[in-house]
Amino acid sequence: MITVELERVNGDYGFEVKDTLGHTVRIDTSPETGGENFGARPMQLLLMALAGCSGIDVLSILKKQRQDVKGYKMAVKGERESGVEPSLWKDIWVEFHIYGNVDEDKAKRAAELSIEKYCSVAATLRGAGANIKWTVTVHEEELKVKSEK
Repeated sequence: MITVELERVNGDYGFEVKDTLGHTVRIDTSPETGGENFGARPMQLLLMALAGCSGIDVLSILKKQRQDVKGYKMAVKGERESGVEPSLWKDIWVEFHIYGNVDEDKAKRAAELSIEKYCSVAATLRGAGANIKWTVTVHEEELKVKSEK
């Protein structure tokens, strides 16, 4: 069994949640419902979890296939049900952006395996009724990393 611990640390709804290894995530609600933008919204965390879970899968598969991945980005967009409570994720679009010398067919297959077979977060969201669609774009040039000044 896995345990996470939540503590209110900011305003009315600003929480810090820690896992068993001490990693911390900040959670809050929107200012419209009393939050202070202290952290991510709980439903957004589900999309973040999908990106993380699937990202690990895709990169692991491509690494095993000896693909030369120089950079990796994802965008996950979601639309929730309207007019109902609870408002679940209805449609989710996942964009995979893979940079480097990577075979496009292998990249697409890795994404398909992740979303349809391996990613537990995707399976959980589908089990709750979400429709997940995805696209893969392979970029031959390296990902430009933003430098901080």
